[in-house]
Parts: sequence; structure tokens; C-alpha cells
Amino acid sequence: MGLFNFNFDRPGPGIRPDTPRKKGVARFFELLGRDLTSFWLASFLAVISALPFALGVWFSVVTHAIAPMLLAGILGGMIAAPQISGLQDTILRSLRDEPGYWWNTYRRAWKRNVKASLVPGALGGLVLATQLFSAAHLDTAQSSLMPVALLVGAVLLAGLAQYVFSQVVLLEMPFGSILKNSVFLFLGYLPRTLLGVLWQLLYWGVVALFWPLSSFLIVIAGFWLPALLSLMAIYPMLDKSFHVEETVKKMRDEQLENQNNEK
Repeated sequence: MGLFNFNFDRPGPGIRPDTPRKKGVARFFELLGRDLTSFWLASFLAVISALPFALGVWFSVVTHAIAPMLLAGILGGMIAAPQISGLQDTILRSLRDEPGYWWNTYRRAWKRNVKASLVPGALGGLVLATQLFSAAHLDTAQSSLMPVALLVGAVLLAGLAQYVFSQVVLLEMPFGSILKNSVFLFLGYLPRTLLGVLWQLLYWGVVALFWPLSSFLIVIAGFWLPALLSLMAIYPMLDKSFHVEETVKKMRDEQLENQNNEK
């Protein structure tokens, strides 16, 4: 819902609007040089809020109990979702080079998006908790199909989630419509979708493979690194589909015109 009811009256870090945007690696480091602190702070809040989910899933795995897994997935997902939306909003603003001070915009975006993020958080958390629980109890000697099914499920979840939470912060529409749009975007822009998913799976694969040595990645890169790489992959498709920057520019121009008229 980040395109609606927005204040553009507070200047902040940014670049000239007529400056051609860099691409690829150059664009990645440009964003880091300008907004790394904002990314890390938003990611830190998301990581902290994800602890109930992580601890609940860990407890369910070590006790082999399904009930804690379900509880952790649903409630833990709902607790983490508003902060994940806040991180998405922070990165999307950076990708469209929108000026503003991070805490002011983050706080307003969090208040607007908290309700809309609860349902996707609960459903996504439940699916992810189920996948992690199943992977922890996987017996490859009995079945070779289960690992494939879990991998396909991870790709589907990661691919849909990157579109769902992007729409939560960009649009005002029911969750059913957001989910339908996400499926169409997933399939319609499959190469970009899979590139975004690839970055996520590579990052979390490294974290899982080298844990606990990789725990420093959670401190340094947290959630912002995979989210940034994923959104860099799909943002052109989001802008093409929903006219994000055109809408933001129109709203900014209208607000500035109203302010000038009031003077």
C-alpha cells in the first residue's frame, strides 16, 4: 500500500531524477553506497521479529511435534510479516530512487501495511514451517521424490512470496487478488522470477550448509541481501505491470502543486 496516502514533503538522501540509472553490479553497489544503513536497520527489525518463528520451528523439530510447528508457522509468520513488508518497502523505495528519511517512511509504511501483511504472513509461515519440518525429518533412503517435492515447493514459495509482499506495500487490494496477480507474474515473467528465487535459495543454502559458522551472515546481511537481489531481478516487471514510478511521480507532482497553491 506504499503508493497511497504518501507524504513527499520531507527531503532526504537521493540522486538527481535525470541521472541515468546504472544496471547490474554497478546498480547493486550504487544502492549499497547510498542506502546500506537503511537496508540493515529494516533487516535487523525483520530478523528480530522472525525469532519466534525460528525458535518455534526448532522446538518442533527437536521434539518431533507437529503442534508447535503449526503454531510457530502461523503466529510466527504473522509476527514477522509486518517487518518483512517494512524491509520490502525500504528496498523498493531505494530501487525507485525515492527521497526520504528512513525511519519516518518506515514507520508510516509499517502502520499502513501491518493489517494487509498478516494473512500472507500466516499462510507463508505455515507453508515454510511445514517445509522445514519435513526437510528435517527427510529420509532419502525411503523416497527420492520427497527432496524433489521440497525443492519445487521452496521455489514456488520463494517465487510467489517475492511478488506477494511487493504488492502488499505497493497496492491496495484484497489478498485473493494479490495472490492471483502473483501467480500471473510468476508465470508471465518466469526468467526474472527464477533469477529472484535463485538468489534467495543460494543465500539460504549457504546459511544452512555452513551453519553455525554462517551465523555471521545473519548479523551482517540478515534478510536484506537476498531481498535486495530478488527485488532487483523482479522490480522492472513490477514497474511495467503496475506503473509504479509513473504513479509515484504523479502523486509527488500533485502534492507539490497543492503545497504551492496553499502558499
